[in-house]
Amino acid sequence: MDEVAAAIADPVRRRILTMLRDAPLAAGDIAQRFAISRPAISRHLRVLRDSGLVRDELVGRNRIYRLDPGPLAELVDWLAELVAAERWERRLDALETEVYRTRRERRSRGPAEHRREHTA
Repeated sequence: MDEVAAAIADPVRRRILTMLRDAPLAAGDIAQRFAISRPAISRHLRVLRDSGLVRDELVGRNRIYRLDPGPLAELVDWLAELVAAERWERRLDALETEVYRTRRERRSRGPAEHRREHTA
């Protein structure tokens, strides 16, 4: 998961992944879409390939890259658990606030009102 997270940390690599989501592309076609050098794009592609996020295939004289989203699954699961835990914390905080508010309102009504609620 660390290797995948490191690979997608770079904006150029994220942009390459987005391009490959739509269709497989030759390395040259990918490089043409950036204002950086072809060797720099090759290094980015190597990082993506080493992380397993892209697969390459030699077709004639072209190296074709395809997206493989499989290695993202573990990272996506971890992020989903993290977000879910935060949601539960917020819900429990809201419940706690509501319990305190209800107790405060009952106390402010006085003991006679409080007793009536329990006998009804």
